[in-house]
Amino acid sequence: MQRTVRLLAVIAGLCAAVLPTGAMAQKYPVRPVKVMVGFSAGGPVDVVARIVGDRLGSKLGQPFVIENRAGANGMIAAEGVARAEADGYTMLACNSSTITLNRTLFKDIRYDPEKDFAPLTTVVSAPLVLVVNPENPKTADIKTVADLVAAAKAAPGALAYGSGGNGNLAHLAMELLSQKAGVKLIHVPYRGGSAAEVGILAQEVLAVFDPLSAVPLVKAGKLRALAVSSAERLPSLPDVPTVAEAGYPGFDISFWVGFFMPKSTPAPILETLHREIVAAAKDPAIAEKLGSQGVVSVLSPADYATKIAKETKDLAEVVAAANIKAE
Repeated sequence: MQRTVRLLAVIAGLCAAVLPTGAMAQKYPVRPVKVMVGFSAGGPVDVVARIVGDRLGSKLGQPFVIENRAGANGMIAAEGVARAEADGYTMLACNSSTITLNRTLFKDIRYDPEKDFAPLTTVVSAPLVLVVNPENPKTADIKTVADLVAAAKAAPGALAYGSGGNGNLAHLAMELLSQKAGVKLIHVPYRGGSAAEVGILAQEVLAVFDPLSAVPLVKAGKLRALAVSSAERLPSLPDVPTVAEAGYPGFDISFWVGFFMPKSTPAPILETLHREIVAAAKDPAIAEKLGSQGVVSVLSPADYATKIAKETKDLAEVVAAANIKAE
């Protein structure tokens, strides 16, 4: 009898030794998960984080709590996640600039996007819309990208465009176009994309790569769309070509929102989160909500990492060629 008891004790001990990893994957999470957002409440990253966080909480049985740490183009939140314990209870929701641009624009960045984070997936991707004001006499006859380029070549250094600030993705998109087209444009930085939109409506600048907030203005005839910055056309503007289709192959710049975990987070947790985020994005009810922020777009972690590497390289080249400095 004693031998049997000892044998059972040994077996129980062995089982306990091999269960933790599997049990962790099955029970995760056992407490609330913090989702750090590097931008203010109400912005695109915050909205996406809350939509996805609510879904994760309902499916995984623990709240996903949004914590806004706005500032430094998302760097404050990113650094916080990079330094957090890799136990699955701290997540980063951020935009493309935080990952692909900051390391090029800022010398004092204190995190490495490749070494410090495990990518989960993008959730939405929002192309920019190249627009002019049809009521502006200077752009009334500009109806295509070719027309815009011709106008710029006819008056070198005279055509002014707006953006949400130095190093803003809209700034880089226009610089990339000008580099590919071989034209010289004048950059007028505003304090945010909304201000740049007001600038073109007020005829202060002649062109802007606008976010998706421009779509209603395009449909209302207040702005004229020449092209979209993504590799594929925008479903809400199906007749507007891409910049690549307009004569500049390979042009592909979009603002995306995605999720990351600290680099050493256990694989079972990463797999669980990736699976649930993708499932959320593919749920019609959730996708409809996300659609207000862009085109729903999910990737495998490997494809996400590849996308980040390519965008980082491409944008760094644009920054160097245009000698762009962060504000």
